[in-house]
Amino acid sequence: MTSDTPAASAAASLEAFQRLGEEAKAWPFEEARKLVKRIEKHGLTNDEILFETGYGPSGLPHIGTFGEVARTTMVRHAFQTLMPDVKTRLLCVSDDMDGMRKIPDNVPNQDMLQEHLHKPLTRVPDPFGTHESFGHHNNARLRAFLDTYGFEYEFASATDYYRTGRFDHMLLRALDKFDDIMNVMLPTLGPERRATYSPFLPISPSTGRVLYVPMKKIDAKAGTVTFADEDGTEVTLPVTGGNVKLQWKPDFGMRWAALNVDFEMFGKDHQTNSVVYDRICKILGAEPPEHFVFELFLDDKGQKISKSKGNGLTIDEWLRYASPESLQLYMYQAPRKAKRLHFDVIPKHVDEYLSFMRAYPGQESKDQIGNPVWHIHVGEPPVGELPISFALLINLVSASHSDDPDVIWGFIRKYAPGATAEDHPRLNDLVGYAINYFNDFVKPNKSYRAANNAEQNALEDLAKRLEGLNGASSAEDLQTIVYEIGKTHGFENLRDWFKTLYEVLLGESQGPRFGSFIALYGVPETAALIRRALAGDDLSSGEGT
Repeated sequence: MTSDTPAASAAASLEAFQRLGEEAKAWPFEEARKLVKRIEKHGLTNDEILFETGYGPSGLPHIGTFGEVARTTMVRHAFQTLMPDVKTRLLCVSDDMDGMRKIPDNVPNQDMLQEHLHKPLTRVPDPFGTHESFGHHNNARLRAFLDTYGFEYEFASATDYYRTGRFDHMLLRALDKFDDIMNVMLPTLGPERRATYSPFLPISPSTGRVLYVPMKKIDAKAGTVTFADEDGTEVTLPVTGGNVKLQWKPDFGMRWAALNVDFEMFGKDHQTNSVVYDRICKILGAEPPEHFVFELFLDDKGQKISKSKGNGLTIDEWLRYASPESLQLYMYQAPRKAKRLHFDVIPKHVDEYLSFMRAYPGQESKDQIGNPVWHIHVGEPPVGELPISFALLINLVSASHSDDPDVIWGFIRKYAPGATAEDHPRLNDLVGYAINYFNDFVKPNKSYRAANNAEQNALEDLAKRLEGLNGASSAEDLQTIVYEIGKTHGFENLRDWFKTLYEVLLGESQGPRFGSFIALYGVPETAALIRRALAGDDLSSGEGT
């Protein structure tokens, strides 16, 4: 006899998704199935699957950093769906022992930082004056966002791991395998770099800086390296206890081996080096993790975003204009395709997220598991549909000339009677995002134009039709009227008619489904807006609304 309890239903649902995940085409499941095969071939290390992400805190965290955690979380959830009895962990490692090789453009106190170039980031004073070091500051910024979003992860500082001995065993092994590692690294370097290269980078006892110097002596038995300090003094240091760190390529492989990492994704700029990471990991006696290579994020000029340059979007900037879920959708879609990460991509992703949310409840399980919101919300998308698109809200703010949420809600209540900010907190958030986006990006670029004679006749006709309506009209009915007017007045391409409406009435070259806009803004209000445009009023002033 089958139980109908909620627990039994949930278990049945999980079993259904588990079966579907074995053939699902969604990329997180493709990666998760690689891990299943990994277990079948190599077994489990430490009775778990370890997912890792790396973060270089040389500059303020940007969305690309967040994206690695978000995407890795999606793969982790897909794997847990396939193998629910296997323990998993997500470890976010900050490479904060790296030397500060250049000063980011987007931080204060640049002159002060100049004095600390090449010191480990956790020894560089915090230019913001809020944390123990610049590395600690940037780590805190990243963790604050990850915690706010609710990611399940563990945070690790490379400085802590080096200093407390977490890496000591593998560092001693790397010293023992020094020649093997050099044989991997030297063919990847130019002649000049080969002459001075060492996989070990000592921290100068006199200046505290990370030194890129050749080793004079390697003593694997004693666990030490000997080199010339900056003042020429010959110094011998143990490779343990945080006295040295590894060059970044050997460090990748060493960390994978030391922590028994099973999965790590990275940007395309690492792709050619991944072979090096793998070989070093194997030299140190471990199986390299499964990889996933994603394409790079580009700014509005098509250039790779950079923490030090501060181009592209920051996490805080995206969240001023849209929800974290919309950012998750951006990360989910086409990860192997280079994508622009600029302000103008935000409205599209907000509305696509809302569209996927609307579709989810009515889909069959095989389609739900391919719906991005299933991956964004770890298999449990929230219930509830928002009746208004983000693009429509932005245009409502534009037409109403108000950045007062209460005014916007007045229009919303006419469109959806009984709706309140208290009962619809997600919609209320969307109102705030729309106001911010309009004020910062739409309003400064609005440009109204006058209608020509043919357009004036069509607008006059539309105003009369709207003024003659009695009772409530649906958005579909209103859209039909707008279509009919365009056809009647000889617009061969109706896109030209809608472009006229947007440019003359809203000061923009594109806009929402106009029937929906009329329904939200109001039939008499839209008619009055058209009359003002025909009279030659300055619509940018908002007077008369």
